[in-house]
Amino acid sequence: MNKSLLKILKILLPILLGVFLIGYSLSKLSFQDLLGYFKTADYTYIVLGLFLGLLSHISRAYRWLFMLEPMGYNVKLANSIMAVFATYLINYTIPRAGEVARASILTNYENVPFDKGFGSIVAERVADLIVLLLIIAVTLFMQFDFIYSFFIEKFNPSKLILGASVVVLLVLLFFFIIKRSKAGIGLKIRQFVNGLMEGALSIFKMKKKWAFIFHTLFIWVMYLSMFYVTSLSVSGLSAVPIGAILVGFILATFSIAATNGGIGSYPEAVVIAFVLFGLSEDPSRAFGWIMWTSQTIMIIILGGASLLYLPIYNRKK
Repeated sequence: MNKSLLKILKILLPILLGVFLIGYSLSKLSFQDLLGYFKTADYTYIVLGLFLGLLSHISRAYRWLFMLEPMGYNVKLANSIMAVFATYLINYTIPRAGEVARASILTNYENVPFDKGFGSIVAERVADLIVLLLIIAVTLFMQFDFIYSFFIEKFNPSKLILGASVVVLLVLLFFFIIKRSKAGIGLKIRQFVNGLMEGALSIFKMKKKWAFIFHTLFIWVMYLSMFYVTSLSVSGLSAVPIGAILVGFILATFSIAATNGGIGSYPEAVVIAFVLFGLSEDPSRAFGWIMWTSQTIMIIILGGASLLYLPIYNRKK
């Protein structure tokens, strides 16, 4: 496939998917009804959720300094914070472009070489991925009975066992082929996995590794808390079980990668999770929109202000 066409599709497809999901969501819950949920929401919880989200973003910016310091770069915290908010804002336009912009900002204003800045961001993402996998593992452990009962109810047990066995065999076969492969996509996948492992292990070699680990855990605790607290703002969702919060949070997190900043996909991911736990569809969808809208407004304001203020703050340079 033509590389230019592939780049266009990478930008265009998430946007088209987001537009489609917005239309689908509003076909299930009319704009007037959705507006009604916004009007009756308890904004005390929404503001508290925004505050928790703000803490997570500041913690992420502070954590980044631990990655850069061993390389000999003492970056100003203000520049790191503004770079993080600019990243989130730019990711609403072109997926993953924010990470490139984030490294570029440090190159321009802190003289950090782009490759080193971008490499530190990749290492951060490895740490975040590990924590997300831990959250998924804890969720599977805590909700094992529910998940097991759900699949037994929906699928024939013998077929389920057969399907699981086939999946396990395919996974083992996949890893066997990747391990033996010396060229092509197999080699690239092995190099990628090795890179992830190297990035994860490098965390324990840094000078302030425990501070880095603390902030990594703190960031995700704030994300989860933000999700739970904001759910309290919607009438009809006052007794959301912890399982629904965990599953909803995981699906919503993955939805952000599906479309630009989770536009359209975020509310529907919440609905899928909450309906599994017997919660009403309309308030679940409304919560998804309230959650996504409040966080998006914060990112637009702070990200936009960061992009405007960065050259002013660094005008001496």
